[in-house]
Amino acid sequence: MQTTKPFQRLVQLQADKYGDRPIIYDRNKQTDPGTAISWNKMNEMVNTLAKALLELGVKPQDRIAQFSQNKAENLIIDFATFSLRSVVVPIYPTSTQVQVDFITRDAGAEILFVDGQKQYDVAVEAMKNSSHLKKLIVLEKDVKLADTTHSMYFDELMAIGIKSQKNDEVEKRRAESKEEDMACLLYTSGTTGNPKGVIMTHIMFNEAVRIHLIRLAHVKDNDVSLAFLPLTHVFERMWCYFLLYVGTTVYINHNPTEIQTTLKEVRPTLMCAVPRFWEKVYVGVKEVLSGYSPVKLAIVTWATAVGKKHNIDCLRKGKTPDALLKLNYKLAEKLVFSKLKITLGLDNAKTLPVAGARLSDEITLFFRSIGVPVVYGYGLTESTATVTCFEDQYEIGTVGSIMPDVQVKIGKENEILLKGKTITPGYYKNTEANKKAFTDDGWFRTGDAGLMKDNKLILTERLKDLFKTSNGKYIAPQEIETRLGTDKYIEQIAVIGDERNFVTAIIAPSIPALEAYAKTNNIPYSDVDELLQLPEINKLIEDRITLHQQGMAGYELIKKFTLIKIPFTIETGELTNTLKIKRAVITQKYKTQIEAMYASSNS
Repeated sequence: MQTTKPFQRLVQLQADKYGDRPIIYDRNKQTDPGTAISWNKMNEMVNTLAKALLELGVKPQDRIAQFSQNKAENLIIDFATFSLRSVVVPIYPTSTQVQVDFITRDAGAEILFVDGQKQYDVAVEAMKNSSHLKKLIVLEKDVKLADTTHSMYFDELMAIGIKSQKNDEVEKRRAESKEEDMACLLYTSGTTGNPKGVIMTHIMFNEAVRIHLIRLAHVKDNDVSLAFLPLTHVFERMWCYFLLYVGTTVYINHNPTEIQTTLKEVRPTLMCAVPRFWEKVYVGVKEVLSGYSPVKLAIVTWATAVGKKHNIDCLRKGKTPDALLKLNYKLAEKLVFSKLKITLGLDNAKTLPVAGARLSDEITLFFRSIGVPVVYGYGLTESTATVTCFEDQYEIGTVGSIMPDVQVKIGKENEILLKGKTITPGYYKNTEANKKAFTDDGWFRTGDAGLMKDNKLILTERLKDLFKTSNGKYIAPQEIETRLGTDKYIEQIAVIGDERNFVTAIIAPSIPALEAYAKTNNIPYSDVDELLQLPEINKLIEDRITLHQQGMAGYELIKKFTLIKIPFTIETGELTNTLKIKRAVITQKYKTQIEAMYASSNS
């Protein structure tokens, strides 16, 4: 079923409806913290840019790439590209030279929009390595251009569009658009090799919007959403598309490190995030609570218990709380919850989708208990994001119920298989990957294992990450990493154990937390290197691991670990652009330390 607002005309139709009402606030702290763009202005910019791209010779299904931090221009470029039946190719702003070279070559991108000096310099090199790339468009005016023949500023391009007389041609392209047209070529993060270009069509976009309108009918045009995940990420991208369709105002946050400040300024009703964000917030809340007096802490403990009874034991199950519980909840809200939510900038929050990795049940329970409406879900780039998500009567331990008209079944090795209009037709120019990705009868293989319970999906492990010890025991490392990721002393962890006789881990601890612990306990040290070697510090980490692994099978327990001073980063290749660990890279980089852990064991 086609939606009433095709993406090629979405901005145009919304401008007719909302006129000068602001739709995007571009929160660039370097300029104006809240520059507003109205629907009329956005429509004007989309049409101007579309004409300018025509003047550059853009043809139907040509690929137009973006290599940029979050900016309002990202969405304007998207919809100008859709207007011309062309294809958007988003590239993470943190991508390396090798990644940008590969994506631009593989996609056959002819035009590349870039943000700052760093991205521009990488793009210049990428152009040298591409036979397709012809033009670099620079969004920031302070970038120094190395090549004015093949490079130009965004404002210069827009000036071409203002002078252009190709309005009729833009309308002709829109009229010729087809649902089957490729709309976006979104490359996966590439945890196990080169990224794969996921083909995303207008059918997929239209269907994704349609089913979200059913499941998230409470999202309205008077809501306010904060976009801080990279717009390259399918989660944030499709969320913003859905919000634009609804008419919801979107605040775009440029710098992810400023999110806590921006949250308090914007106080959004909506915001999508990945589990790591909520893990850090949770650790931060626990750290604050640890400094409370016994009386104050007792009040918080009481309030949280009341919140659990009210929100988890009653409302979640469709039950009506009794009068006393309602009264106690109001008191808990006044004394504790409201103050905490104001501190976090979440006092107006209505729906907070979270997906992209495992979210611990402990964190879900806590935030739901205090009235922070975290909505956990599951999806992939290949499924246009959402496959499942929480409804009002959700089940803790699941990733929610299946979205309308998305087909899910459990295949061999408990692999989750998908069908439906939101599922990609395949990977771009990658016959081998397509053969592996689809079953003979057309089901998409997610690579994730799980099981169904009353139309709700439970994730068990990532099959590609699953490894087997030398004793024949299968280990799901993400489960262990998720548990330990909630600890204030552990910033990052990579679980190791493939074909080994027990499980070990490489841990990047929170150095500030360890330094604070050392100071509190009068533990002397000269530098960070010495700190990480101290028996007291290693005993602390060992105790934290033991605490979080309670209830796990003996063969799953981390027997040894190594603390590292420098955390895993995208730049060093240990993390993907979506912050997933590259286990093979970490295993190779820390080979010496890993071998030492096993060599020193008498197990």
